[in-house]
Amino acid sequence: MRRLVAVSNRVSSLRAAPLAGGLAVALADALRENRGLWFGWSGKTVDVANDEPHVSREGEVTSATVDLTQEDHDAYYSGFANRCLWPLFHFRLDLTGYDRAHYEAYKRVNLRFAQSLLPLLEQDDLVWVHDYHLFPIGRELRKLGAKQRLGFFLHIPFPPRELLTTLPQHLSLVKALFEYDLVGFQIEDDVKRLAAYVEQDLGGKVGHGWMEAFGKRLRIQAFPVGIDTARFHDFGFSTHGEREYQRMREFLRDRDQIIGVDRLDYSKGLVRRMNAYELLLDRHPESHGRVTYLQVAPISRGEVTAYRDFRRELEQHAASMNGRFGRVDWVPVRYVNEAIPRRRLAGLYRASRIGLVTPMRDGMNLVAKEYVAAQDEADPGVLILSRFAGAAQEMRDALLVNPYDTEEVATALETARTMAVDERRRRHQSLMRGLLENDVAQWSRRFLEALTTE
Repeated sequence: MRRLVAVSNRVSSLRAAPLAGGLAVALADALRENRGLWFGWSGKTVDVANDEPHVSREGEVTSATVDLTQEDHDAYYSGFANRCLWPLFHFRLDLTGYDRAHYEAYKRVNLRFAQSLLPLLEQDDLVWVHDYHLFPIGRELRKLGAKQRLGFFLHIPFPPRELLTTLPQHLSLVKALFEYDLVGFQIEDDVKRLAAYVEQDLGGKVGHGWMEAFGKRLRIQAFPVGIDTARFHDFGFSTHGEREYQRMREFLRDRDQIIGVDRLDYSKGLVRRMNAYELLLDRHPESHGRVTYLQVAPISRGEVTAYRDFRRELEQHAASMNGRFGRVDWVPVRYVNEAIPRRRLAGLYRASRIGLVTPMRDGMNLVAKEYVAAQDEADPGVLILSRFAGAAQEMRDALLVNPYDTEEVATALETARTMAVDERRRRHQSLMRGLLENDVAQWSRRFLEALTTE
């Protein structure tokens, strides 16, 4: 069996992976099955960085991490990755910052990572690189002589060529992708956007599952990421999940709860979401006191100005709505920045009649899948999902909405609130079937099988 080497910006504890969710869950089981190595940043900043990685073992899995200087972290991670690539790849040119010094740091850190990783590689390894922080690491590994099979998976959307070409380094970034043997995107639309760039801007060739440019052929495919569906469903009925469910039902006193769970990020559409809820309350006075909205939004990237400004706007909006509609015995909006453990979160989902997931743009969005997985099949809630989330390609039995259309989202909220139980069950059964067929284990297995194929 070939060893799997996973490379990501951060390395998590394998023991905590089931509770952390996201990429940690996806990689943990694959690494255990393939006696793997997980490489990335330690999460620590130091005065002087040492290229010698910190190596540790958990069972059959080895973790190797390197530290960053504060300067490199600020320029590589907070700077180029999250002030430039993140907004650009989420179609937000108005928030995209271009700074050549940040790009130089981005290249420098990727080179350092490659130099630290190379001595750890074995001849027959499969190397799986994850996400936008690490576009160039495959190129740097090739320059250093790495011959192993290299795969890259982008978890966020890929932008249209008209946006991508505003990036001064667009050519270098795409050229770096052609050093991998396989590139995976979340949905076919992302594959098509890169294909349009390769054909129209590079004069390259595109076929089914492959692209040619820079004298190289790249295999490319959509691999929609899933969740650990069965495990997350069980979380909702575990001791912690059941306790949270019962506590919440007692608190709600037969009110219908709308729940949103998102990192505090401008791409998630939180302000427009509140506008839609406000319109629901305006249009349906009979809903006052009978519905409540819980928005869980853990703070992320607080050092980035755009995120601080967005947090302030959201807090002011929630306060304004509560001042306008609230009563002594009813608070319309509960807005918290607490990061809630996944077992408790599953209980919260289960207690919520509506899951409101309306990002303006998202690579996949696993919250939508977790909300569905946590439901009681006898009395399931209703998922309202942005058509601009990658998950919408698979979850057709959600109520799909345009998050830019406040009236459409408000109408969907009322539809979901009054939907009959038979209709809710039908939709949930269809959605759950898809989640079980394409869970996170199937996702990683499909990618690694494709990477192994010559």
